[in-house]
Amino acid sequence: MTQQGTDSPWVDLVPRARRGDPAAQSAVYEAFARIVHAIALAHVGSQLADDVTQEVFCSVFASLDGLRDPIALPAFVCAAARNAARDVLRRRRRVPASAPIDDLAAGGPSPLATAEQRELAERVLGCIRELPEAYRETLVLRLVAGLSGQEIADRTGMTHGSVRVNLTRGMALLRPRLAEAGLP
Repeated sequence: MTQQGTDSPWVDLVPRARRGDPAAQSAVYEAFARIVHAIALAHVGSQLADDVTQEVFCSVFASLDGLRDPIALPAFVCAAARNAARDVLRRRRRVPASAPIDDLAAGGPSPLATAEQRELAERVLGCIRELPEAYRETLVLRLVAGLSGQEIADRTGMTHGSVRVNLTRGMALLRPRLAEAGLP
């Protein structure tokens, strides 16, 4: 998926979503739900990520008229996700230190998930959440949402090179934190 000129899928989709076309809004949701959930997860933890995700899409659909260039939709949605997560944190005044993680993926809890796996996932996510925002988000999009570097670039508006740099630097910062916490 390219993001240049009229080749962008957002050029046709955004005007339809602005008019309230359910199919277009559903397509926007499908394209960005995992990304929004991962950004929320990186900021507020699993207990609040679903609520933030819902809030983001309500906000995005209500404010699409303010989006001048449909090609900017990925950056618009990601910014809305970050802002909604920050708003939740401001309202809560703190992030729960040990918010339980039912499942790191947006698809719901796995029947095979054990208490040990959840504890390990919680500890790993805690280490990720200590990283700078750019690395934290990119790592969660890659490691949790399972997106490729190109998919992250397409959905966030970042360049593929920036995504690669953020993943490389983020992993370099994460490895010693994991080792220090006694994690694999």
